[in-house]
Amino acid sequence: MNTTIERNHMVIQWHNYAKKFKNTPISEANLEEKSILIGRVGLMLLSCGTAAWRVRRAMNMLAKALDVTCTMEIGFTTLNYTCFDDQQCFSQTLSLTNNGVNTNKLHALTQFVEQFSSRYLQANSVQIHETLDAIDQMPGLYSPLQLGLASAVACASFTFLLGGGPAEMFGALIGAGIGNDIRAHMQRRKLTQFLCIMVSVSIACLCYTLSLRCLEHVFDLSTQHEIGYICSMLFIIPGFPFITSGFDFAKSDMHSGLERMSFFIMTVTVACITGWIMAYFLGLEPGSFLPMTIAPQWKVMLWLVFSFGGVFGFSMMFNSPMRLCALAAIIGSLSNTLRLVLVNYADCPAALGAFIGAMTAGLLAYALHNRYGYPRIAVTVPSIVIMVPGLYLYRGFYGLGTQSIDEAMSSLMTAVIILLCIPLGLIFARILTDPDFRHCT
Repeated sequence: MNTTIERNHMVIQWHNYAKKFKNTPISEANLEEKSILIGRVGLMLLSCGTAAWRVRRAMNMLAKALDVTCTMEIGFTTLNYTCFDDQQCFSQTLSLTNNGVNTNKLHALTQFVEQFSSRYLQANSVQIHETLDAIDQMPGLYSPLQLGLASAVACASFTFLLGGGPAEMFGALIGAGIGNDIRAHMQRRKLTQFLCIMVSVSIACLCYTLSLRCLEHVFDLSTQHEIGYICSMLFIIPGFPFITSGFDFAKSDMHSGLERMSFFIMTVTVACITGWIMAYFLGLEPGSFLPMTIAPQWKVMLWLVFSFGGVFGFSMMFNSPMRLCALAAIIGSLSNTLRLVLVNYADCPAALGAFIGAMTAGLLAYALHNRYGYPRIAVTVPSIVIMVPGLYLYRGFYGLGTQSIDEAMSSLMTAVIILLCIPLGLIFARILTDPDFRHCT
């Protein structure tokens, strides 16, 4: 028997409105049609994962070009706005069917908004909505297999940066690769977020354990290599909502900021609890990585290499084109290596190192943005996701699960102070380089 699943969100028929004005340039259309266009672009930008202030800026640019005034309240998945002119007003509430990150689509929408005044003012509504249809239907750049490989490289690189060796890196490569491949397939089937997280994290932990047991069968390995299973699940960290929540707080977009931060906390909590349950059944313990003896100059070189690989992989998971992945990886390798050098060789506190590293990434992104024109957030977020203290977060939740309260609080407090400093570094870089962001109005 075939089962039909009813849509939880009804589809908006944008072209039903556009057909009323198919012979009229958008600049001469009525307020209703102008407002619908502004709202659709805002909703599409919101679906790419960008911050509320960027959505507001784009909608304001369109409203100014169309000679209307627009005010809005923006959440994580909702958009309430009102457009008005000298005679009337039009209000609408829109919501996303799902959340996600798509930097390739974000770049296309940013170009559309920036070119709207010069290219689209004399086009009619049907033509403009067809252009937006083409952007909205842009396929993902990578298959689930490619996303699995990207996750494998990113998490294996992350493992070395956290202090892991070849055994942990191999296990994380296998676990994260298979786990994220499964998650990508589940997301394409529109399965719910919690299910995707729990299944992919469980599979990642299981695959890490199986690969480690295979290595133990061949080589004489210490059980301390078990800690690497944490690294195999770090692909689940929602870096974009976390960083954009900081930007929203900085611009007093409290509604959006709180919702994005809630999504980050929810995702990390579900992932960590799932990881703890799997650790209980598989008999794994998050101890400490075995020390490795590497000369400082070689360690710095390896930090550069694996920071590049980690950021490149995370950029692919955000659906960035290869060129954008490479730019983000260059920025990430330089800024993250600077952070690691400060923390390991200059006795710099981990939180201060994260602040300096994130601010460096923001400043480098500003320089590249002027040259290549990509949205800065599409470069900065992948470059600093690798600084998120996922290991401390998991250890904190594991300590709570085992009722080791002192250890749990120590790990969680360390994670919290680092998490506070990462977006602050990016925000200060933005304040220094962007007058629009620096001013309240």
